[in-house]
Amino acid sequence: MKTDLHLLLECLKFQMGNPDSQKGALVTIYSICQDNSDACEYFREVGGLMFVSNLAKSCTHSIVKEASLFTLGVLAENNVYCQQTLCTLELFEDFCATLSKEDSSLNLKRMSVYVLLVLVSNNKCGQNLARESGCIDMLLLLFREILIKCNMHLSSKAPGELYQLWTSVCSALCACVNNPQNDENQKLCSSAFPQAKDWLQKYAQPEIARPICSLVGLTVANNSFAQGYFSSVGGLDAIAEVLIQLVADLQGNQSNSKFAVVMTKTLDACITDNAICVKRLSKHKITSSLIKLLSHETLDPADRFSIVLTLGHCTENCEANQYELLKSNGLPLMIQLLAESQDDELNKAATFVLQNCRQITERVFASVKQHSPDSKEGSPPDLMTATEKRIDEYWIKAKHMLHKIESLQRLHSKAS
Repeated sequence: MKTDLHLLLECLKFQMGNPDSQKGALVTIYSICQDNSDACEYFREVGGLMFVSNLAKSCTHSIVKEASLFTLGVLAENNVYCQQTLCTLELFEDFCATLSKEDSSLNLKRMSVYVLLVLVSNNKCGQNLARESGCIDMLLLLFREILIKCNMHLSSKAPGELYQLWTSVCSALCACVNNPQNDENQKLCSSAFPQAKDWLQKYAQPEIARPICSLVGLTVANNSFAQGYFSSVGGLDAIAEVLIQLVADLQGNQSNSKFAVVMTKTLDACITDNAICVKRLSKHKITSSLIKLLSHETLDPADRFSIVLTLGHCTENCEANQYELLKSNGLPLMIQLLAESQDDELNKAATFVLQNCRQITERVFASVKQHSPDSKEGSPPDLMTATEKRIDEYWIKAKHMLHKIESLQRLHSKAS
């Protein structure tokens, strides 16, 4: 492997006037280095990484420039030392310049975005350089402009190069704000929210909405400023409306249910630990739609967990959503999940929902008793709905289930 890489590097150096030979050498280099950290490290040590980086910057042949960028991406993706070496302000500024030029080919822009994505992934230094160099500003500009240029009404035809560039831009922006979470970049990327909201309302189709949901979800995650701004521009309302419509149109459609789960996860990121956003969401009566989605037969355990967790955040300190869950028959569904599921995380999420609804359920239960025919007031029984009259039976089961869980938790705490 070392001999091959050494010879290939020499080939690159002595074939400067032969772009086809250089491209062939680069293709072989990244083939060897793919999924091979040791090969990447050796190529870096012998100067190959910096030579390819300089080649990507100075070469005038597009096929060599694009192959050089792809090779850099492969090297950085498979070896953290290559990633660190390439994290320079100069290189990021080169990316910014390439992306800003009208005469840069779509493929060259895609390769630049790919390398940028690799350099910011799981890398705080790369994230900060992306902001300081203006790369994030340029990515946000491309995010807004490309979709308009595509005139995106996607049909059954294969997505074009512009669409592929747009999805790459979305992925790069996601990496700029997440893992590790970068508050400054989240605030910067929040500027995309008004356009994202408009597109969610206009293009309620997975090909467009999924990348937007990823960007929104990661930008608002654990960030009250971003959550509040997204809500203020109508983004929370837009997601709720799309989700409600998706659930209404389920009818055994598995692709629709998967898309609805994506919207649910985004909604959850927008409201977690944010009481103001939860309260705003309650006007949409989203809880009943989530209960309906949870009952869909095509869901896998991970999907169910996401929905139940969202229900937990919806009902946390929000009586309107808690009452909506009770009216939607959500209480017995939570109890059924606890009784049947072997998934610890799902059980914890269902317990979270039950705990949230404990007080309001007991109040409704007391109200039912007060207005029952056997009560002193003797109020007519038809004052309460049939669903409300069943709550007392379900709550007895729920309290028994919660008591068992609490007992197990105490035993576990003593054992540890």
